[in-house]
Amino acid sequence: MAMQWARRGRIFDPREHHMPVGCGEFAQSPQALVFDDFVRIYFSTRARDPVNGKWASHVAYVDMDKDFSHVLRVSDRPAISPGGLGCFDEHGIFPMNVVRDGERVLGYTCGWSRRVSVSVETAIGLAESRDGGATFERTAPGPLLGPTPQEPFLVGDPFVMREGGRFHMWYIFGTAWKDFGRGEAPDRVYKIGHATSPDGVEWEREEGRQVVADRLHADESQALPTVVSVGGRWHMFFCYRESSDFRRNAARGYRLGHAWSDDLATWTRDDARGGLEAPSGEWDADMMCYPHAFVCDGRVCVLYNGNEFGRHGFGLAVLQ
Repeated sequence: MAMQWARRGRIFDPREHHMPVGCGEFAQSPQALVFDDFVRIYFSTRARDPVNGKWASHVAYVDMDKDFSHVLRVSDRPAISPGGLGCFDEHGIFPMNVVRDGERVLGYTCGWSRRVSVSVETAIGLAESRDGGATFERTAPGPLLGPTPQEPFLVGDPFVMREGGRFHMWYIFGTAWKDFGRGEAPDRVYKIGHATSPDGVEWEREEGRQVVADRLHADESQALPTVVSVGGRWHMFFCYRESSDFRRNAARGYRLGHAWSDDLATWTRDDARGGLEAPSGEWDADMMCYPHAFVCDGRVCVLYNGNEFGRHGFGLAVLQ
């Protein structure tokens, strides 16, 4: 039986608010941090470098009331500074997942940098906040998880939670860069992986093991895993798409997927049971992507982006 969701529609559109300097368009990959009387939602923005005209990504946030009806404030500056020259996150962070750890807030970042033969490389970094999540500082200039012999490129999209005395991370790893023809640049294929840690810093990866089965075919790309407990069972939401001709072809673009598990190790894919679909004609009718599941005052919620990869903000669905 499919989960039943109350769609709240789009709850934040960056065009309607004054954005921090350096944060122009988009509000991608919303990630929630719940406080006693409000919810802080981090997201990645884009702005063009005035020197070369290329995109760079920055993390900002919006504070909303716990009914998600009112914007209380938008950050007046990025939550974390850009990466240094030549660093793995030199050209931006997209996304940043946040986790409470005692008095501090940990930020697991997906840093990216431009390349020559292919468009991008990514790795996972760690930052921490000592001011309640307003600002973050990197714990080191280099990545926490990067390429390995079994996962040679495109390590990113971390989602971290604590369960049973250990940290769990679901993330993506690239399996190939492919030339799909049609005169276009090579595109990537990536899958969802899993790692565990005693302290959130030193990670043991199940290198090269794809934890969620493909639905389309072997070249399906899977992104942004997020995990939440519902009724004593673990549920993972993620997005998936074709690995070519997906940017403007809605039939091949991102949609939301679902899998469930009783042990956090073995996952059964069952997209229909997830129940998160968009009706035609809506702001998310052509694309649903970058989900983030969390619990707020006992309610299971999912934030996600719609058409154009989050150019016009993010929406919310609440489990009935």
